[in-house]
Amino acid sequence: MTAATDAQRPSKRETAARERNLTRVEARAASAKARAEFAGTLNALEDKLNVPKQVGLRVDRAKVSLKAFYDEQPGVAIAAAVGVAAAVGGLVWLIVRSKLGD
Repeated sequence: MTAATDAQRPSKRETAARERNLTRVEARAASAKARAEFAGTLNALEDKLNVPKQVGLRVDRAKVSLKAFYDEQPGVAIAAAVGVAAAVGGLVWLIVRSKLGD
């Protein structure tokens, strides 16, 4: 082999250095991916365990649902609201009456 042929082919040291650099790049990419997945998992857990946020979301969903129910059947929705108000009022009246009667 001639010097020109040897100059085109990388040495064992250069090949090993390239492989080390590739594995370092791959390791950095893998660790960045793992960090991103971990951050996503932590964010999902935070959302699930954040009780005030979950209550707020459920209240918003209930409002939308009740608004749709009222838009579809306003008479039934009004009757249901009156029934719930009467039940709550009756319950409060019974509790107050039992406390005052003692």
